[in-house]
Amino acid sequence: MVLSKLQITNFRNFSSSSFEFSPNLTLIIGENARGKTSLLEAVYASVYGTGFRESREIELILWDQDDCIVDGQFIDGDVKQRFQVQLLKTGETRVQKKFYVNKTIKSALQYRKNQMQAVLFAPEQIRIITGSPSRKRRYFDTVISSVDHAYKKSLRSYENALRRRNKVLEVYQNESDALRELSYWNALVVEHGMELTKKRASYIQFLNDHPHVEGKEFRIEYHPNNISMLVLSDVLSKELRFRRTLVGPQKDDFEIFLKGKQHNNVSLYGSRSEQRMAVFWLKLNELKLFEKDSKEKPLLLLDDIFSELDDHNRELVMKMIKDHQTIATTTEEDIQKIVQIPEVIIEL
Repeated sequence: MVLSKLQITNFRNFSSSSFEFSPNLTLIIGENARGKTSLLEAVYASVYGTGFRESREIELILWDQDDCIVDGQFIDGDVKQRFQVQLLKTGETRVQKKFYVNKTIKSALQYRKNQMQAVLFAPEQIRIITGSPSRKRRYFDTVISSVDHAYKKSLRSYENALRRRNKVLEVYQNESDALRELSYWNALVVEHGMELTKKRASYIQFLNDHPHVEGKEFRIEYHPNNISMLVLSDVLSKELRFRRTLVGPQKDDFEIFLKGKQHNNVSLYGSRSEQRMAVFWLKLNELKLFEKDSKEKPLLLLDDIFSELDDHNRELVMKMIKDHQTIATTTEEDIQKIVQIPEVIIEL
């Protein structure tokens, strides 16, 4: 399946615009602050029903409007399919989403089951390597949730139960009452927490089963913060004292290593080039995972990465582009660095 056309209404800074895309490479060019990344985000939203930059989804709606629509036309063989996502303001900070496939309303799950996958590659994603454990967890949660709805559901249930459990610990006055309330939330955080740990470990194994990129060999270590009834029992007195949950997958961490270096923890000791290569490794494995899951090649979205790359890393990107429908943002001066001539150029 490939994206052929996108109509966007009241999305970010676009009031009403229509764009057509090549089945191979489409370049979105223009100066900064012209909406290149917003258009790429609209493409992402047509696939996943969400943006990739907002802290609140209401930010996707043009500031003086009540709703926005992303309307994508996709071609699957000889069949045209239409995927629409509508966001409607329901308050000052909240939105309601509606999903349509071929003009028929669908649940978010039904929409995603019919839709393709997409892989986003942006310069700031180097923070997957160099950033905090929470950033790494968010990255892995996003990837795994894209192919495993049960994981996404467990993640949502775990986060909800964790919030409720922390609230009990935060406000309790009588310890016996607290223990009675905690017993219910304990069962939920253990059930869903163990599921998260198991599936995170499975994806880490997938990564370690595909360690190579351009002659370099990477390895990732998963440091799970295991949760069980026994563990919760052991830390109960400390949690009652500190009034918060002290164990569980919300404290998991991941470390990436490069084989052959004396100090081979990439986030701590890797050069900028090695850290970028580690991101390439993760992204290449995303492509492999999505292709394995859906039996079709995902859409590749590149946000202004060409100016960030040296010649070697640029060659890696070009190999990715040749194998996937690609939509990339860039500046006019950086377009000269791309050897493949695109079939479509969108100027903003």
